[in-house]
Amino acid sequence: MKFYIIIPAHNEESSIGLTLDSLVNQTLKPKQVVVVNDNSTDNTQDIVEGFSFKYDFIKLINSKSSNEHLPGAKIINAFYKGYAILDDHYDVICKFDADLVFPDNYLEELAYHFKKNKHLGMASGFCYVEKNGRWVLESLTRKDHIRGALKAYRKECFLDIGKLKRSMGWDTVDELLAKYYNWKIITDESLHVKHLKPTGISYNKASKYLQGEAMYKMRYGLVITFISAVKLAFKKGSLRLFNDYMGGYFKAKKEKVNFLVSDEEGKFIRDVRWKGIIGKLKRMRS
Repeated sequence: MKFYIIIPAHNEESSIGLTLDSLVNQTLKPKQVVVVNDNSTDNTQDIVEGFSFKYDFIKLINSKSSNEHLPGAKIINAFYKGYAILDDHYDVICKFDADLVFPDNYLEELAYHFKKNKHLGMASGFCYVEKNGRWVLESLTRKDHIRGALKAYRKECFLDIGKLKRSMGWDTVDELLAKYYNWKIITDESLHVKHLKPTGISYNKASKYLQGEAMYKMRYGLVITFISAVKLAFKKGSLRLFNDYMGGYFKAKKEKVNFLVSDEEGKFIRDVRWKGIIGKLKRMRS
């Protein structure tokens, strides 16, 4: 299978070389790797250029944007700058972070899953972070969710979902829309990917309301947003985040921010979320 990979990178000199080294050593080589150097002020460009001189399937694009490191639109805008230079002769397109180290068989195993199941739209391994000298499963990882750091889409699924949304929440709505279009999602527990910098470690204060805004834009509604905000704040160990999430939701509602999905898609998303909530409650009681 032909894998095209796009890697947005902002000041990633400490990790981008490790990421690219793990990709060039794959048992199944990617056909194209595009690194979008998004307004970096460190040596990211020089490191990527070194790889691009040595490997003809690696390309560098330099992009100008803000110095703020924000989740959502900034990352996806960079992704699309890389996507714009690619042809459409791919089977799987990936959006990877610039601070991941993949096992050598990562792409080969993803290809196996995609070939085995023609209805499989998205697949990934699991992110592990270093803690006290050991690599442990990242706390935000769930078996039913692919982390935004390592997304891989079958071409047809990617097009069905309207590609990636330029918004916080893009890495949740993509899966919900994939389910809406009857695509399956798989996470392979045997594929351990080292995540060198925990998610959100460099996000600034301007991003704190974006999660709640994303819940509004995905048409969660107030009750599901409340439940999701409680759960996420608890998982991240900060009750203050609950206020930020709900503040972002009400701010978006007041300003009538545009939704990411249609009415019909929103209803489907709410149904999926309620099934998940009710199913979890039943498991807790049993």
